[in-house]
Amino acid sequence: MTEEHTSPTEVAAGTTLLLVDDDGPFVRRLARAMESRGFTVEIAESVAEGLAKAKAAPPDYAVVDMRLEDGNGLDVIVALRTAREETRMIVLTGYGNIATAVNAVKLGAIDYLAKPADADEIFAALTRGPGDKPEMPENPMSADRVRWEHIQRVYEMCDRNVSETARRLNMHRRTLQRILAKRAPR
Repeated sequence: MTEEHTSPTEVAAGTTLLLVDDDGPFVRRLARAMESRGFTVEIAESVAEGLAKAKAAPPDYAVVDMRLEDGNGLDVIVALRTAREETRMIVLTGYGNIATAVNAVKLGAIDYLAKPADADEIFAALTRGPGDKPEMPENPMSADRVRWEHIQRVYEMCDRNVSETARRLNMHRRTLQRILAKRAPR
């Protein structure tokens, strides 16, 4: 697919979009918003369903939630990249951190957005040209957020092994589990 767009607020007719998110009300609202911008939308509410749809009909674009009830959305990113290399994908999650953002981009995502992201932000990220850069955030990360990001980076380096991460951080395993279960601090 070429990078042509009919206007800044919609895409060419027949452009396909796969939405993979286990939050049913959110994904249906997002689907309606993206359909109004010209996309032909498919919804998957699990990793298994996302993998099946990625293999059956690889889309032009995809929005994939990182944490799904049956697994990790990065598995869907890998399947999409394998099925169709030029699919433009973004990762959307309520548990955003630098380590998983880097991993998502290495696997083929073009952007990474933290929830709550609205349809306009998602559309802008999907259709942003290769040279276009997103705006810089106005506020720097808090000390709590920096600490949380470091913990997430070590967790990813340990292949999401809680015991090994706790050992490397010299932290009690249960304390680490509580930190990992919470949303990222602002």
